[in-house]
Amino acid sequence: MAQHEFLDLPPLMSARGTVRLPGSKSISNRVLLLAALSEGVTEVRDLLKSDDTDRMLEALATLGISVESLGDNAYRITGCAGDIPNKDAKLFLGNAGTAFRPLTAALALSGGSYELSGVARMHERPIGDLVDALRQLGADIKYLGNEGFPPLQISPAKLAGDTVKIRGDVSSQFLSGLLMALPLLNHSVKVKVDGELISQPYVDITLLTMAQFGVGVLGDFYDSGVSAQEGNYQSPGTIFVEGDASSASYFLAAGAIGGGTVRVEGVGADSVQGDKRFVEELAKMGARITMGPNWMEASGPAEGKLKAIDLDCNHIPDAAMTLAVAALFADGTTTLRNIASWRVKETDRIAAMAIELRKVGASVEEGEDFIRITPPESQILNPQSGIDTYDDHRMAMCFSLAAFDGAGMRINDPGCVAKTFPDYFKEFAKVTRAVPVIAIDGPSASGKGTVAQRVADALGMHYLDSGALYRLLGLAAQRHNVALDDESRLAALAGEVDIRFEKGETWLDGEMVGDELRTEEAGSAASKVASLPQVRAALLDKQRAFRQSPGLVADGRDMASVVFPDAALKVFLTASAEARAERRYKQLKEKGMGANIAALLQDIQARDERDMQRSVAPLQQAQGASLLDTTPLNIEQAVEEVLTRYRALS
Repeated sequence: MAQHEFLDLPPLMSARGTVRLPGSKSISNRVLLLAALSEGVTEVRDLLKSDDTDRMLEALATLGISVESLGDNAYRITGCAGDIPNKDAKLFLGNAGTAFRPLTAALALSGGSYELSGVARMHERPIGDLVDALRQLGADIKYLGNEGFPPLQISPAKLAGDTVKIRGDVSSQFLSGLLMALPLLNHSVKVKVDGELISQPYVDITLLTMAQFGVGVLGDFYDSGVSAQEGNYQSPGTIFVEGDASSASYFLAAGAIGGGTVRVEGVGADSVQGDKRFVEELAKMGARITMGPNWMEASGPAEGKLKAIDLDCNHIPDAAMTLAVAALFADGTTTLRNIASWRVKETDRIAAMAIELRKVGASVEEGEDFIRITPPESQILNPQSGIDTYDDHRMAMCFSLAAFDGAGMRINDPGCVAKTFPDYFKEFAKVTRAVPVIAIDGPSASGKGTVAQRVADALGMHYLDSGALYRLLGLAAQRHNVALDDESRLAALAGEVDIRFEKGETWLDGEMVGDELRTEEAGSAASKVASLPQVRAALLDKQRAFRQSPGLVADGRDMASVVFPDAALKVFLTASAEARAERRYKQLKEKGMGANIAALLQDIQARDERDMQRSVAPLQQAQGASLLDTTPLNIEQAVEEVLTRYRALS
């Protein structure tokens, strides 16, 4: 998706269901690299299909590795036994850190000439500590841009040295990349970690994956150091990639926030991923957790809200981002510590998270390695500008959870989730239940307003008379001396006026307005302003703001097609022009107003024609809407028919 695109998530009420997780990004790219370096043929099953793995697969093919797609997220990799075929290549790796860092190490020790580059953000992500470690072994690596950052030029070099020291407090990917590359040497090398090793669970994944390919790592990281056993990687034959534990966090948090139960399959108690411990921290917030060998479930607290926590997140660096948004729904202030690695990820995640959390009304304090979040005092805000995602898949997925507080949420550049979970929003929609909307559309004088109001009353839902919005704008235009064809001024006015519907009464800028909205003059003005694209766009957010728990009944001519295309029930209410003219005549007579039935019929027919022909939101039965012809029905019968159709959905 282009960066200017956005996705509007509706306000969510609950979450329940089951999600089958895509493969782990971290495991997928480790397995691909080791399969390529190993001796023999490896079939990789359940591989994650994403931008990051696509970059790794492309890189391996460019390096001369045989990569064959078997379909259904399976690949056959013919290993090179440590001798990379193509000794001269240029690799573009996008923003895939799990491809860039390990390939840098492997290629630096392989005796070839390589240029590695990525997107602009990749060139802002430090790699100097890994380069320094590789240079200790004699590697010839030059920076093509800023010192300490990609892009890189790797040249053949005479490799030597038996001890390497590498920092552990910036990114665990540096240590992982170095460890995976060491078997390419024909001698043993001791690796010592300088400083605290952050994100050790990801290093543990590296060690376990290396062991699956026949190479063990002996020793410890701090005292004598560790060394990989000598000898080539050996193919395990077939290897399965387990589901992504970091991706599981969003659905488990949805279960905790939305009541649940939400189950994720593909990762569980037997997982090798450190982020499986996310559920432990979610449980500390009050969520109810159950799990099995290959699945986990989360439900909301037995009573009350989630509780705030103060947590050292070194063991779950990626999944901890999900806790930052879950904190919006917790009672108290949540502090997440030891997250310095956030600053060198796809974006500076501490800064980005602080900015976006403030947009939705939270109070946020940030430091070099911590973030502290106090939720809004009332409802979470839906910022008009939307949530910016910084080309960071985890920002987009985390903030989908903010839609649970009744305001919905706009996610900018939602396509960035393709990095690890292309179908994320589709899967998220399957296990979440939006605040329901009954959209009743139809032509003028079809009775949709009366039916909609009575349906709302019967179900205890909110009510939106969209036609009244346009009538109110027409009235406001008259009061502000704005011509009904002055599109830009009308659109500006639409954003300024205060419109409320309370207890059957309509308010415009603090003044109750009544029968004047039902005059033919008001109706004519509404029809004119409603045909203007800028006006309709300006009123769109106002209309969607009426969607609040426990539900909304909205009537209008584009409720089901434009305003609420995801409405639970869509009804196109109609009647013959003659029946509508007669009903309008009776209404006006009952209010003591003069009326001519022939003139009313002519006006209705003209308005129908005008509404059907207009270029913006023409009058038509929306896709998925059921037709309800009320010509032979009274109001009570029409209301009961709509209620019957809605109840049949549950």
